[in-house]
Amino acid sequence: MSVPPAFLSSGTPPPSVAAILGEIRRDIIVLRLRPGERMSENGLAARFGTSRTPVREALFRLVDEGLVEVQPQRGTYVTRISLRAVKRARFVREAMEVAILRAAADGGLSADRLAVLDGAVAAQEAARHDPVTFIAADDAFHRAFAESIEGGIWDVVEREKAQLDRLRFLSIPHATPVDTLIHQHRAMVAAVRARDVAGAEMATREHLCEVLKVADSLAATYPGLIITDA
Repeated sequence: MSVPPAFLSSGTPPPSVAAILGEIRRDIIVLRLRPGERMSENGLAARFGTSRTPVREALFRLVDEGLVEVQPQRGTYVTRISLRAVKRARFVREAMEVAILRAAADGGLSADRLAVLDGAVAAQEAARHDPVTFIAADDAFHRAFAESIEGGIWDVVEREKAQLDRLRFLSIPHATPVDTLIHQHRAMVAAVRARDVAGAEMATREHLCEVLKVADSLAATYPGLIITDA
């Protein structure tokens, strides 16, 4: 389990349900809490310095997201990664991000917005040897694109891609080479800069299919962590 967060320092009030939810959700997504791992309400309450009530509420919300399940007479567990849910999330994400890139290319972006995107790609290049930081930089790149069109839209994308993100972290040793991903991001920015709507769509679709290329092999490698929903 991860190190207690900074808000547990002496004298601070107990964390909110939203803060607890965010910490647990992050631990599940980055696999600090593994698929199939049992979760203790008492242990989590002690970790966050609070009663079981806000912990239980946070867990109920994670049940709604498909990240946690309650097994009667057994306990509360992190769900295993569902390939069906991953493919559904990838479909939704692709539909939304293609629309975002098409809108960006069609309407054009300001020089300042394009500079932000160039900087996001540079941050990925700097993180090429740190997979966890690279994934965070990858998300920042996609968020920057989304927010260039409509503030808050990335929050909708994030809610849809939690299962997909777990597979991304599990795939780190087997993933598409970083140079390929950076090249794809550059192609997305170049298409938008050139106001090439079709090119922006093609580059986005190519990029977002990468994680599914290793999905079946990951299911065979980690049968205890992934369910194929056959």
